[in-house]
Amino acid sequence: MAMRDTAPALDVDAIRADFPILAREVHGRPLAYLDSAATSQKPRAVLDALTGFYATSNANVHRGVYTLGVESTEAFEAARAAVAGLLNAASTREVVFTRNATEAINLVAQTHGRATCGPGDVIVSTVLEHHANLVPWQVLAEQTGAELRFLDIDDEGHLQLDGLDAISRAGRVRIVAVTHQSNTLGVRPPVAELVRWAHAQGAAVVLDAAQTVPNRPVDVQALGVDFAVFSGHKMLGPTGIGALWGREGLLQAMPPFLTGGEMIRSVRLDRTAWNSLPWKFEAGTPAYAEAVGLHAAIDYLQGVGLEAIDAHEHAITAYALERLAEVPGLRVVGPADADARGGVVSFVLDDVHPHDVAEILDRHAVCVRAGHHCTQPLVERLGLAATVRASFYLYTAPDDVDRLVEGLLDARRVMGV
Repeated sequence: MAMRDTAPALDVDAIRADFPILAREVHGRPLAYLDSAATSQKPRAVLDALTGFYATSNANVHRGVYTLGVESTEAFEAARAAVAGLLNAASTREVVFTRNATEAINLVAQTHGRATCGPGDVIVSTVLEHHANLVPWQVLAEQTGAELRFLDIDDEGHLQLDGLDAISRAGRVRIVAVTHQSNTLGVRPPVAELVRWAHAQGAAVVLDAAQTVPNRPVDVQALGVDFAVFSGHKMLGPTGIGALWGREGLLQAMPPFLTGGEMIRSVRLDRTAWNSLPWKFEAGTPAYAEAVGLHAAIDYLQGVGLEAIDAHEHAITAYALERLAEVPGLRVVGPADADARGGVVSFVLDDVHPHDVAEILDRHAVCVRAGHHCTQPLVERLGLAATVRASFYLYTAPDDVDRLVEGLLDARRVMGV
């Protein structure tokens, strides 16, 4: 069975050659890495950018006037400009570097959220959310006395908007937090409809774009959201670097999240003046080397083409759904239509625990994730305790899917089902 043709097509073999780790063997077998929704592998261009920076230009940023310090600062701010360009931000002042998407969401919750939410107010999230876009809002509700409401899903994971009217009657809606794509089901919620509804309520929209910035164009101005977050490690970049995009007016009004270091303009014993945007939110020494690596990752992705990556993920997902249908006793969780999901497929296999499935797949050098995928309320809503998740990216080849199916058939044999 051949994978369906897509246009524009990727040269997957050439792309895979750029990733040193994909040449590794595990248990005597070539690696089939199917866990990119958790973290992506890194191309040589990113690895070289990191080592090259440390070897030639390492110095703290925004401090030294000597050559290395200037070079480091210029590289750090060039990375910010690359992120702004990637997201079509109106200004680099709207891009704040964070450790990851989780920290970025907490930043919004503890600044904008604390300033705008109180008793009688409502925070809206969804059952689809990663814990990183759920727990900060639980904490904010406890801190402020606001009420946290959730939009439900149907049995395939599609977000149900028929609860919006009841939510609007419950109180003043201040924040709507939604994922751009579920990391467990690959479902892509109707963000445009939510944005229109939220703005009609006078609420700000926080978009978790950790699963979409890596693989398709994300234009924050066209989306109309007020905040968006992502993590570098899911988009070929290093760990320890992510970003918050926010509308400049909102960021300007928000107090600092952390204090000390570069976020300060001046300090006296009796008072401190904060730095201007975006540095007001970047306390201490930032992850400047990781920002250089993130810049290299953005350049790599744009060189391949985000539209082409999105098309490839849809094609490989469709192929995976076709092949997985050949495995007896396997049930895919979420939409059956590949066009209704991103490059993520979660499933269960008869009564075999997902962790056992994942361990047997590891013997075949097939890397998948098993568990609730940091979406425990979602998995429980679907009546499950855990699933196996295979997730795809620009370097995923049809052979990876074939070896997944081969490993699953072996799991059935080993477990006697």
